[in-house]
Amino acid sequence: MATPHMSGAKASRRLLTRRLVIPLSGLDFQQCASRGMRMASTASNDGRRKERVVILGSGWSGYGLARSLDPKKYERIMISPRSYFVFTPLLAGTAVGTLEFRAVLEPVRRLGLDRFHQGWADDIDFARKIIRVEANTSDDLASRTRLVLNRRPDVGKGAMFDVEYDKLVIAVGSYSQTFGIEGVREHANFLRDVGDARKIRMKVLQNFEKAALPITTNAERKKLLHFAIVGGGPTGIEFAAELHDLIRDDLRTTYPELMKFLGITVYDVAPKVLPMFDKKLADYAMDRFHREGIKVKTQHHLMRIRPDEETEGCFKLKIKEYGDEEIGAGIVVWSTGLMQNPLIQKLEGKTFKLPSSGSEMQLQKDARTGGLITDAHLRVNVIPRDAASESTQSQGQKSTPLPDVYGIGDCTVVSEMGLPATAQVASQQAAHLAKRLNKGDVDQTPFKFRNWGTMTYLGNWTAIHQSSADELKGWMAWVLWRTAYLTRSMSIRNKITVPFYWAISWIFGRDISRF
Repeated sequence: MATPHMSGAKASRRLLTRRLVIPLSGLDFQQCASRGMRMASTASNDGRRKERVVILGSGWSGYGLARSLDPKKYERIMISPRSYFVFTPLLAGTAVGTLEFRAVLEPVRRLGLDRFHQGWADDIDFARKIIRVEANTSDDLASRTRLVLNRRPDVGKGAMFDVEYDKLVIAVGSYSQTFGIEGVREHANFLRDVGDARKIRMKVLQNFEKAALPITTNAERKKLLHFAIVGGGPTGIEFAAELHDLIRDDLRTTYPELMKFLGITVYDVAPKVLPMFDKKLADYAMDRFHREGIKVKTQHHLMRIRPDEETEGCFKLKIKEYGDEEIGAGIVVWSTGLMQNPLIQKLEGKTFKLPSSGSEMQLQKDARTGGLITDAHLRVNVIPRDAASESTQSQGQKSTPLPDVYGIGDCTVVSEMGLPATAQVASQQAAHLAKRLNKGDVDQTPFKFRNWGTMTYLGNWTAIHQSSADELKGWMAWVLWRTAYLTRSMSIRNKITVPFYWAISWIFGRDISRF
């Protein structure tokens, strides 16, 4: 408890913990006490209490909201398993050494939040406005971007505690979708966080070192130096381009004898890659890749990934169009599809009663993506439990906003808008919601998305850009690509370090050491 004689210089507010008196549904008091659950709250010296906004997630939407929310008006608390924000558009560059990892990170604690809890939201009691949190006690799990079905025995469940809220913003993002394909979860490399980029970077350099050994056969070298990328969206294409830049600019002079074994292949199930661009720009990208020797295989369906028993560290890819033939690869980078966060799936499966209504309610779920449906004001919708099996149109007529609960980012779908799950959408939603909360008129001004265009890097100082106003390709598009991302870097620090590392890589080359 805060004592009356505490000086204001120490802190204007402090974390108070108390044993849980009223149990959450399904748990009695003894269970809560034995598991060490506590309630977290804050108090100020002058007795006044600001409205508490709890933000779940530190991605584009969660970090952007926390950054813009008025600290004089709200008590800002963030809950996230990772203590940083990742500037994902530049992540592919970190995977090949064009940028260093910290140049694309923003520490959450530098936002000056009232509280930051590193952990996962495990459950939410909407009726009593309480969030149950599992503390993140493992560094290995902090940057994990694929769903862990079975946690390792040596990684225990984190301590549990509870956090109250006045307003809740759900911005937990999503995980990489594997579509149930055998071996993807176990053997593919994803590219959604710095942990993923670090693993890819070490694996690429390791494969070159293995291939350079005198005991390695030519057949093994061909497998080790075949880099397979699954997914023809911007992430997959940009990584293929960055990887080719690394090999052309830095590894070709270091390993000249290995260049004849090199192969980069992009696989995609769609008839064309980069479907968000018009045919002219997409064809330009494919022509660039063809001239650089990067293969693009459209309408190819990956069926399985398994370890190569003949070559340690390599994999065998079974592709439907090739019949029984399997393709060897030294690394498989997976960059296609998103799946909902387990918290969203858990919340959508539960029913609850609100103090203002005696009927059973549940969150409205988008049938296609599984995301939470919000209204145009970014308020999470609820529907009567009996309406869950009805059509989307019928649910929409019966839906109402859940009081003081908002949803932004990849884990949500704005009703009747059909917006893509992109950083651009998430950041605009965060800015809109923060502005409306600061002004206190959330229910008066609906969210409107402004499409600023789409950009993709193609390697060798070329890119493509498409918007409603213009279309650019080549070097001018590359200048726009770098300028746009540099100006969008969150902090002054990273606006300095990013061009610094770009210059270092251009003048001295990328760092190709493994450590």
